[in-house]
Amino acid sequence: MKYLIQIYSNPESRAAWESFSADERAEGYAYYRAISEELVSSGELLASEPLADISLAKRVTKTDEGAVASDGPFAETKELLAGFYLVDCDSEARALEIAARFPEAEYGLIEVRPTLDMADRGGDL
Repeated sequence: MKYLIQIYSNPESRAAWESFSADERAEGYAYYRAISEELVSSGELLASEPLADISLAKRVTKTDEGAVASDGPFAETKELLAGFYLVDCDSEARALEIAARFPEAEYGLIEVRPTLDMADRGGDL
């Protein structure tokens, strides 16, 4: 089963990260790299990416005149999607086990959601 592990940030987690020294940040990146390498080795990692700053995001709206892209951020929210892991693992319990390893879990900033297999739905959204 595929699960999307979404990693969010908020002012508290961003402040913690910004307080780290360069060496501490390098250690943090190495920690994520190690998780990624482990999941690649086990065959569970399908994709993983950090996301650029929310100020670089675009919202697309389709009108009769065509598509219009507007700059972000878009919502008055403190929690922003910072990155994701798409995993294919045997159970929800395993997906939750993986998600709990990320430091953001200490802030309650991890969301795990199963994906839908569109083939099982006849291709309908």
